[in-house]
Amino acid sequence: MSGPRAPVLTGNVGGVGAAGDDAVLGATGVSGPDGDRAAPGAPGAAAPGAAIVGDGTTARSRAARRWRRRRPALVVLALLVAGGLLALLPAPRTSITPLAPDNTGGNGAQALATILRQHGVTVTYVTTVAAAERATAGGGTLLVAGGYPLTQPDATRIAAIGAHHLVLVAATAWLDVLAPGVGPAYGGGSAPAPRAAACDDADALAAGTVTVTGALTASGPGVVTCFPMPGSEPGGPGAYAVTTSAAGHRVTVLADSTPLTNGALATDGNAALAIRILGRDAHLTWFVPTTSSSGSDSGSEPIFGGLVPPWLGLLGAQGLVVLLVVAVWRGRRLGPVVAERLPVVVRATETTRGRGRLYRRARAYGHAAAALRAGTAARAAARLGLPRSAGAPATIDAISRATARPPDEVARLLYGPPPTDERALATLAGRLATLESEVHRS
Repeated sequence: MSGPRAPVLTGNVGGVGAAGDDAVLGATGVSGPDGDRAAPGAPGAAAPGAAIVGDGTTARSRAARRWRRRRPALVVLALLVAGGLLALLPAPRTSITPLAPDNTGGNGAQALATILRQHGVTVTYVTTVAAAERATAGGGTLLVAGGYPLTQPDATRIAAIGAHHLVLVAATAWLDVLAPGVGPAYGGGSAPAPRAAACDDADALAAGTVTVTGALTASGPGVVTCFPMPGSEPGGPGAYAVTTSAAGHRVTVLADSTPLTNGALATDGNAALAIRILGRDAHLTWFVPTTSSSGSDSGSEPIFGGLVPPWLGLLGAQGLVVLLVVAVWRGRRLGPVVAERLPVVVRATETTRGRGRLYRRARAYGHAAAALRAGTAARAAARLGLPRSAGAPATIDAISRATARPPDEVARLLYGPPPTDERALATLAGRLATLESEVHRS
């Protein structure tokens, strides 16, 4: 008479893989793999009336488990989104170009451009001759801040622009074309110093004293020079000159750009002079020549860097940092090498005998003979100093010379036809053993 039979569990060993196993665990109150199931009546058990599914969990416990599992990834994603939004915030466009109206440095002129805009002057910043021509098509004042990058054709085009007032600041390269009758003078000093007006020009008299360097000379009629060099007489070489162009427009030349810069605008009468000479008209075209100022279009052939928004580099660097953090966080960590203990240790002799019994049971005489011949050839070749890559002819020749046997006989023993029965296999094994012993004796 047999007793009750023990239940048989099926499925994956060491884990719960079937619905029946989950049901057993849920009925007995045993904690499952995720630790979300509590014993009946224990703290943390499902509340009365809660919907319990087959695996013993509730919607609330599953949601909490998902949140714990995905929380790190969500935090990283939130940080990335926040950084991207901060990078997209508009930033003031600035440059480091000397005397540019968007340069906030000491050699820039953003302060002067801001003051002019506050006084109702429209300031248009350009960097090419073509753009200056378009911006000054309706008249106004044209400021050329520096003229060394310009060529003579560029100077000719600028002189033909119909500006009501042309202002040249530190643009002494083509004065013969842009301001006839005005030329550069030498010995104007190397450091800016205060100079008095010493002339009858209204703008210079309103400024009184400015901090400048350099000098200009009057080489033609109708040219007025102001702010003479120390030790010079009034009307001699000065840092400021006023003349009239061939078209009858006013041309003002300032030998030094210091009075217009952010660092010196508040010194002496620099601001008064700069505002008076640049604020005569309601529109000011601010032209800062560069090495690429020549050309027919101000926006032709832009480089790749000009097409990329300024925040893209910051966003890309932040993405690389986040990618590195995720790689370190989720990367597989290799621990120390652990030696695995084999469940069974089988001796080499037992393995050889077992393989031999398998060959005998299967009557695989050819396989057994091939194993014997390969072993004999390998050991004999090593004994005779042949490389492992030596072919059959070299092996046969070396063994033949070592044993004084004919090469044909050695070839039949090592590479002949396979035996067809057990007796022939035993005979071959004996002859191979004799051949190997002769090699070892040589």
